[in-house]
Amino acid sequence: MAEQANLKISGELKKWHKVTLTFDGPRTSEKADYNPFMNYRLNVTFTHKQSGKSYVIPGYFAGDGYAGQSSSEEGNKWRVHFAPDEIGEWTYKVDFRKGNYSAVSTKLTTGLSGSYMDGARGTFTIEKTDKEGNDFRAKGRLQYVGERYLKFAETGEYFLKQGPDAPENFLSYIDLDGTFKDDGHKDEMVKTWSAHLQDYKQNDPTWKNGKGKAIIGALNYLASKGLNSVSFLTNNIAGDDQNVFPYTDYDTYDRIDVSKMDQWEIIFEHAQKLGLFLHFKMFEVENQGLLDNGGVGANTKLYYRELMARFGHHLALNWNLCEENGEWVTNPTTPPQEEEQRLAMAAYFKKNDPYHHHLVIHNGIEFDDMLGPDSGLTGPSVQTNKEDFSRVHGQVLRWLKASKEAGFQWAVAVDEPGDAQHSLITDAENPDHDNARRNALWGTFMAGGWGNEWYFGYAHPHSDLTCEDYRSRDLFWDQAVHAMDFFKNNDVPFWGTENRNDLVGNMENKNTVYCLAKENEVYVVYLNSVPTSKLDLSNATGDFEVLWFNPKKGGDLRKSKVKKVSGGAVVDLGKSPDKKQQDWAILIRRAK
Repeated sequence: MAEQANLKISGELKKWHKVTLTFDGPRTSEKADYNPFMNYRLNVTFTHKQSGKSYVIPGYFAGDGYAGQSSSEEGNKWRVHFAPDEIGEWTYKVDFRKGNYSAVSTKLTTGLSGSYMDGARGTFTIEKTDKEGNDFRAKGRLQYVGERYLKFAETGEYFLKQGPDAPENFLSYIDLDGTFKDDGHKDEMVKTWSAHLQDYKQNDPTWKNGKGKAIIGALNYLASKGLNSVSFLTNNIAGDDQNVFPYTDYDTYDRIDVSKMDQWEIIFEHAQKLGLFLHFKMFEVENQGLLDNGGVGANTKLYYRELMARFGHHLALNWNLCEENGEWVTNPTTPPQEEEQRLAMAAYFKKNDPYHHHLVIHNGIEFDDMLGPDSGLTGPSVQTNKEDFSRVHGQVLRWLKASKEAGFQWAVAVDEPGDAQHSLITDAENPDHDNARRNALWGTFMAGGWGNEWYFGYAHPHSDLTCEDYRSRDLFWDQAVHAMDFFKNNDVPFWGTENRNDLVGNMENKNTVYCLAKENEVYVVYLNSVPTSKLDLSNATGDFEVLWFNPKKGGDLRKSKVKKVSGGAVVDLGKSPDKKQQDWAILIRRAK
């Protein structure tokens, strides 16, 4: 490993791990007259000799290098994070430029050389990962691969997602550095997450002598339930909460709070070790026009670049361009984005995200203008508007079909099923969660969607803005995990199936009975609101066993009266093994 006097390479030099290069560069501060965020551009090109793979990774100003612990606003440390995807020798080459707006310039020779580390080169050697289990470093980068499901690069495993969509102001947290806590903008909404202090474990990360324990505990709780995602806004200036932003203050959009960003990174890094996918929601309906009036100008590019530089190395995430995007409310707070701005945002990520993470946008307005291979969008983040979740199944089918017909298959998730007022309400109000389970959870998976995140309605306790206790939906998390376990534990090759509601006579895709099928191999039939179903096995041959799964209680597969059916005809699947439970998943697979 070649190192220079002004460079430190840190992190475990292993495949999929975070490798950090920290340089001694110009000494500056968050408030320096010469803006260190806008006027310096640090890029490092990493090349793997054997495969020829090459990545241009953006870097950032890191203050004193320990800002998350010191709260320093100044220093001479400049940093790049990289997650290598090959073992063996990697080379790096540094490009450091300075000049007005150099950070957001695409011109290779923008401005002048920034001196210091500019032109530095070296090598390091990467070994195999030693991680296992849910830690994403054991699975590799989660990638969009042109299919309905995202896929881990190391294991080849396809990903099904379940987790909370709320609270959107997850990062509105008292222990984080920053001016947001006492700037007069909805300071009363800042969270303590104290209900999850009990979930913190010894040796978990903290900052500044023990801060952060409660929010780290919240992540521990989600992972302990078997959930695998967490969602948050990264900028809600002018929005509902107004306490989450990467900036030094509420009114400044080109100066980054380096210590707060380091603390965000501690949170995100812990989430990834636990196996929690990160859903970055970068804007919301109220502030979609906050930066550059909704266009992709200097402030927007800087915002995107800083997020990519500081957090893009994480392995399992998606960038959500905007929650509830477009003009669909009266008297918008900032200029609503239209097709040109939506396409410009997506194009920026398509061009500049070195890892090509899954890229989504949320409705708001419909997604039709983003269909096809040119936009850069790899899927929608779907919101519906019915209290009983009745539109979920049909919307997943709609966007899977529309994207396929447009020549670019999207991966579709429903990240706000239900409506704004209610959606997933608390266990105390509804311990059964029948509609959420039947119409939304199974409605998504049985249509071919890759997962859900669950919104908490504003008319209820522990809402999208007020929730500080994920245990408020504890009973439902079990049901969500049962659904994932059904596919995983029973080796159902969901990635090779497609929705075939026609095989169970549901030509209109009603919320009655659903079917996923890999014809002549495996079928999943979900009885949503009917006691039994027929299944068309006319195009199948041989014998199939019939096994029943309780979606509410989980557990092992069970047999009922009809234990076996044969191909070549329409068959009757019989009645469930327990008449008290109304909805069932039936697995019909080749008899062993």
